[in-house]
Amino acid sequence: MDKILRNILVEIENAGYEAYLVGGYVRDYLLGIKSLDVDICTNALPKDLHKLFPNNNNANNYGGFNLQIKNYNVDITTYRKELKYENRKPVEIIYIDSLEEDLKRRDFTINTVCMDKDENIIDLLNGIQDINNCTIKIIGNSKERLEEDPLRIFRAIRFATVLNFKIEENLFKEIKNNYRLIARLSFNRIKQELNKILLSKNFLVGLKLLKEAKILDLLNITYNEDIVYVKDISGMWAQLEVKEYFAFTKQEIRNIINIRKIVKSGVVDNKTLYNFGLYNSLIAGEILNLNTKEINQMYKKLTIKSIKDLDISSKEIMTILNIPPSKKIKDIEEELVAKILEGKLKNNNKDLQKYLLKIEKR
Repeated sequence: MDKILRNILVEIENAGYEAYLVGGYVRDYLLGIKSLDVDICTNALPKDLHKLFPNNNNANNYGGFNLQIKNYNVDITTYRKELKYENRKPVEIIYIDSLEEDLKRRDFTINTVCMDKDENIIDLLNGIQDINNCTIKIIGNSKERLEEDPLRIFRAIRFATVLNFKIEENLFKEIKNNYRLIARLSFNRIKQELNKILLSKNFLVGLKLLKEAKILDLLNITYNEDIVYVKDISGMWAQLEVKEYFAFTKQEIRNIINIRKIVKSGVVDNKTLYNFGLYNSLIAGEILNLNTKEINQMYKKLTIKSIKDLDISSKEIMTILNIPPSKKIKDIEEELVAKILEGKLKNNNKDLQKYLLKIEKR
């Protein structure tokens, strides 16, 4: 255990309280996965925690607060029981003094394993057994827990994808029976979960589970199994058929559409780099299994990367051709750019003027 995390646990314990690492950090620790997101549960009340950490004002919504220490994101939360949910948020809670009762409110057994300051493992709900069996099992009644918070549908599928675990049979049955519950989630939250699934190298497992549960149908998303894994999320979305761009920014939509266009063309050349830029060209090149180093070198050699780089002004064009301001100027500029990109014309003022004089004599 990192000294930073141990010191937090020790400080809480020295004040007379219990404190344990819990959840994803412990699960990942047991699986040999490094994690920087840390949850600590304790029977210290929020007011007690604020006395222990007086210089921290990052209160969270769950009866505790957040510490940012070096690379760690640490959430410290008081044991509690959630009595009532509204819109998947607990609106009535009571603080309790029982670790086991606190663990029962969590989503899956694999996220209930705890660790104390001496790295002793506390497993009250058989989470280690499910970790060893690579099984996602919900705590309590599957249907009730999914209705309580439909995000658990996505979380189950995400954990099955990222960890390469299987979803317990009864839980997946209830996911398929209650998939329409995801309509209660915001598009932004759905996108966040889908992004995590798509950025896993095991993404096809997640897509198949989403398809089997009819969630992709509900979201109007289809895919082919020949998707190429890339680390860029826009590159992954570009390989899906998405009818509604929910929660995407305008820039994300442009990137996705542009990457698709390049992939459809099957080539990355000077014209591609000029029209779509280096970022989109590199992602599309990776999907097309092209040499990204060569694409970078090609971009560096471009003498013109935008219309602003054209070594002749629109005023000069009008003077040489004796024409007034009009759409024709833009057409001529695009012609010059095309010739430069094809290597038929150099991007210097002298050569461009010569070429324009030839146009003027047509």
